[in-house]
Amino acid sequence: MRILSVGLDKELLESLSKNGRYIFDESYNMYDSSNFLIFRSYDLILLSYKSDFEKTSKFIKNMELKYKTPTIVISSETSKSTEIDFLEEGANDFVKKPFDVDIILSRIDSKLRNHVNNKIYCGEKLVIELDQESVYFGDKKLDIRGKPFDILVYLIKYKNKVISKDRLLNAIWEEPEYITPNVIETSINAIRQKLDKAIDKKCIETVRRRGYKFCYGV
Repeated sequence: MRILSVGLDKELLESLSKNGRYIFDESYNMYDSSNFLIFRSYDLILLSYKSDFEKTSKFIKNMELKYKTPTIVISSETSKSTEIDFLEEGANDFVKKPFDVDIILSRIDSKLRNHVNNKIYCGEKLVIELDQESVYFGDKKLDIRGKPFDILVYLIKYKNKVISKDRLLNAIWEEPEYITPNVIETSINAIRQKLDKAIDKKCIETVRRRGYKFCYGV
């Protein structure tokens, strides 16, 4: 899962990243984060609060309304009233100093468990189990794992919409600038070989010069 950090202290972010449980993208402030959100889909926002409550609360509301993304606020402000204000404004959690990496990671785990549905249903028989990284059609388990699995989930999330290769690269790979678009084609072919054969129907449509569209169970 991928998390966008907004304005976090570099040392704290490095400590969180060392765990290897999540991929963290670093944005320097709320304005900078908008550039990341254009190209990538995030499971959670980790937001450092330093000042300007009104601007920060507006950002949190926008994350939920526009992106359906939960936000955890990290703050050196330890007052009870600030914590209550943020929770009332829509923050999913509030963590204050002293910061403990294990506690922050546990809070992230908890929020993602509550926010993410672990199963995706498409049509009558296609089921994606996110936590187990498994794909089932009826009682049959399909061997779709790794990046092909991630691509399949992303296409299903935006089903019936055309998703470009660049968008897939930016959404799924940690360093997309080092990956060639041919990798996307290889992964799409791997999905088709397993999924189309099981369903006996074309599930991913290639839209010439634009990208791919998941079209099963729409």
